[in-house]
Amino acid sequence: MTSVLIATGQSLQRVGLRMLLDSQSDLTVVGEAAHGPEAVRLSALLRPDVVLLDGRSTGTDVVETVRRLAHAPDGHAPRVLLLTSGDDTYPYGALRAGAAGHLPEAATADELVAAVRVVAAGDVVVSPGLTRALIEAVRSRRAVEDPSPGNRLGSLTGRERDVLTAVASGDSNAEIADRLSIAPTTVKSHVSNILTKIGARGRVQAVVFAYESGLVRPTQHVLHA
Repeated sequence: MTSVLIATGQSLQRVGLRMLLDSQSDLTVVGEAAHGPEAVRLSALLRPDVVLLDGRSTGTDVVETVRRLAHAPDGHAPRVLLLTSGDDTYPYGALRAGAAGHLPEAATADELVAAVRVVAAGDVVVSPGLTRALIEAVRSRRAVEDPSPGNRLGSLTGRERDVLTAVASGDSNAEIADRLSIAPTTVKSHVSNILTKIGARGRVQAVVFAYESGLVRPTQHVLHA
């Protein structure tokens, strides 16, 4: 059973999201928060698997909220799925802070439920509509925010680079295993080693690193659901 904490300042939206998620046999809503600090507090108390965070209506800095959720002092780091609009300016910063993905506010109920399951399983979700903005952000900030990603890239083996490239294209572990003709357990081991070597807390940050380091060209897709 996947536990979910809903965080949005809109009370009617909280009711609707709870009804939708609780109607699924494998999902359960363990709490609701009206703003970022409350989401952080309840996450530490309830320890949900996923935090569904509406970045437009929590009343606080979204990136800071994501960072606090992803770097909790007690070591519990829920997967953070952001609900965003096309005008939001924070997706790149939120990814770097540890968000597991973004879902547009226009997403259908089925898409939202699927996205919660995807991030709970350890994969990532970034909608196609946000891909271009993320690519442009990587292109403009790569040299400014991390002057030495190449050093960490150089620590990866050839096979680890292949795996990271596949992760950056949105492939799951099973798909990577099939693509590279290796066992899924081997892929999992490679991903773990990659995260350690590049100092990333999760797959999303690894994807951002792949672009910042130049391993993946900005003309390629970032991620897909």
